[in-house]
Amino acid sequence: MIHTTLNNLTGQALRDTLLKCCGSTRWAEKMITQHPFSTEEDVHAFAQRYWREMEKSDILEAFSAHPMIGANLDELRRKFQHTSTWSENEQAGMNSASEEIILALQQANQEYFARFGYIFIVCATGKTAKEMLDIIHSRLPNDPTEELGIAAYEQEKITTIRLGKL
Repeated sequence: MIHTTLNNLTGQALRDTLLKCCGSTRWAEKMITQHPFSTEEDVHAFAQRYWREMEKSDILEAFSAHPMIGANLDELRRKFQHTSTWSENEQAGMNSASEEIILALQQANQEYFARFGYIFIVCATGKTAKEMLDIIHSRLPNDPTEELGIAAYEQEKITTIRLGKL
């Protein structure tokens, strides 16, 4: 049970665990104010509520805790050691991707970053590399404000999944 796992943690261990689920410091600190949690449902309700209260800087901080989809696995492990196993599993659809799809996704990621100023965020769990490529292409034309909302919602889904992994 998520709440039991979190309730068994205190101090830095609790903070670090929450930051593995969502890389926003302010979100993690707000979650800590509710510790100990009464139920698993409370964990999810607070996680959602506090995420939706985040400002743009908090959202971008959370995004920066993610590896770029399609990144080299060695680079991914080195840069994101605390979430590398989760990221690898979440991006498992990349494992069977053709070189052509991987290169196209890397190119699209560069275009996305140049347009929006942050990496492409999508809940990659269960998606193939081709599906992620199609999604990034569909989102590239978005208005920056609209796209930030979409990416923030994707982050919320990722956080929910990661909390469930606890």
